[in-house]
Amino acid sequence: MKSSYLQSQPNGVLLSLKLQPRASKNAIGEALGNELKVKVTAAPVDSAANEALVRFLAEVLDCSRGAVQLIRGQTSRHKQVLIQGMTVEEVEKKLNA
Repeated sequence: MKSSYLQSQPNGVLLSLKLQPRASKNAIGEALGNELKVKVTAAPVDSAANEALVRFLAEVLDCSRGAVQLIRGQTSRHKQVLIQGMTVEEVEKKLNA
């Protein structure tokens, strides 16, 4: 089953997510409609939460930090991240692991 928050792109996978900063721990949450909830411990100050998000996703997906790119929503809770060099199936499997 393909998740509605993942879209295949020519150069990777587009992940739509809702970020919850200042969480008690970094975690992948549940799907909320067309977005995946992701929690990070960092505060939303000076893009600290964005940086934490990118690092956390790279860790969860077991890919390089450079393969995870925040492309939309720098100042919003609603974000789009491009994960390069992976398929929707690979990303989905690792997010649900």
